[in-house]
Amino acid sequence: MEASKMTKHPLIIEEWNGSSSTKLFKTATITFSPSLQIQRSVNGFNHVWRRFLDAFVPEGFPGSVTPDYVPFQVWDSLQGLSTYIRTMLSTQALLSAIGVGEKSATIIGATFQWFLRDLTGMLGGILFTLYQGSNLDSNAKMWRLVADLMNDLGMLMDLLSPLFPSAFIFIVCLGSLSRSFTGVASGATRAALTQHFALQNNAADIAAKEGSQETMATMIGMALGMLLARITTGNPVAIWFSFLSLTMFHMYANYKAVRCLTLDSLNFERSSILLQHFIESGQVLSPKQVSTMEHVLPLWTTLRLSKSAKPLHTNVKLGLRVSTLDHSEMANFLTSAGSFYNEAKYLLVERKGKVSVVVHKDSTAEDILKSYIHALVMVNLTVEQKSLHLECQSWMDKHYESFVQKVISMKIFKGKTYMDQSWLTLQNKNDMQYILCYSDSDVSDMNMTFSSFFMYLKYLWNIISST
Repeated sequence: MEASKMTKHPLIIEEWNGSSSTKLFKTATITFSPSLQIQRSVNGFNHVWRRFLDAFVPEGFPGSVTPDYVPFQVWDSLQGLSTYIRTMLSTQALLSAIGVGEKSATIIGATFQWFLRDLTGMLGGILFTLYQGSNLDSNAKMWRLVADLMNDLGMLMDLLSPLFPSAFIFIVCLGSLSRSFTGVASGATRAALTQHFALQNNAADIAAKEGSQETMATMIGMALGMLLARITTGNPVAIWFSFLSLTMFHMYANYKAVRCLTLDSLNFERSSILLQHFIESGQVLSPKQVSTMEHVLPLWTTLRLSKSAKPLHTNVKLGLRVSTLDHSEMANFLTSAGSFYNEAKYLLVERKGKVSVVVHKDSTAEDILKSYIHALVMVNLTVEQKSLHLECQSWMDKHYESFVQKVISMKIFKGKTYMDQSWLTLQNKNDMQYILCYSDSDVSDMNMTFSSFFMYLKYLWNIISST
């Protein structure tokens, strides 16, 4: 009876492979009517292609990564390819300068030169980490670009070294020092960007696939580099033309790569851009709009801009040693402490158009963010030559909450939580997060203030008011 029913109504099961974030494709059809039949849907090309992608793209791609992942990786792979091609040219020049292939060269001499080169690079990496390590998260775009520019400089030094035999060690050590900055900055910013790309807590998978992509680019680049080195051997003009052409392409590809990034965290400059636009229009920009407006080169490249064109954040400093204030500045500081910042856990000090923030040691992330926005407002009013503290406080009372709520309502700048000392996170009731990044040097300056010092200020202000 059951068999006849199954004959009339055969049971068909289809097997599909994939996930909700990837393209599904049928792999088999199972039919029971009444005997069991399995028909496999074998597509050799699709199978090979998927296996190939599994080695180079994250699981769940493209739904498991941000939209800027693909354009960034394309440009990053192209710049990496040009780097490995040039590496063969610079290494060939370096080995010839050391004396590889010459009868007069000694093993101990070449070993010592290589030792000095590596030692300089190691020391340079430690020093760079000491002074800039905590600044890499908040300025990942800039340091990513700077890292590759320093790598270009290092390879240029290697290529120049044979031309100056008397200064060979010095030039090679400079090149190694330059590349050491590249190693630290590139690795650290890559970690920050990996966290940005990860939408499904898959940072480790993204990092692993990035390693596969880089390995593939390395192998192709080395093969092309060996071919180019063989073709240009004995022709300095061809070597230099190839090297400089590839370097120009490398710089362009790096610039395009960082320009593709749309980071959803708030650092100094992005906060400044958001606030300035809000003051002018009452609207909040999206991360994509902000990314097109922020600088990806170091700030010193903007020194030629007029004062009005400079971003507000260039005139704000988180942290101030109060002991450096002179008598008149200290008097103004005490006055503002009692008049405008009685309830706040921070103080603002305006000195020659620049605003410094003094923060209470018990201040929260919300206090830090508010103090920084307050300082940006003060800089904006300083440019417009208005009365500072009163106007600033009035603006903050009227517009600060509106500014924050508009950012929340647009569901932008969510970011991720980094609980180390280089990130301050403000989280609201809706689990939306804002991240304000700052360097350790700023933190050490801010920690110079203590709660007892604030109590002392209020005590002095009460004495001044009573007299």
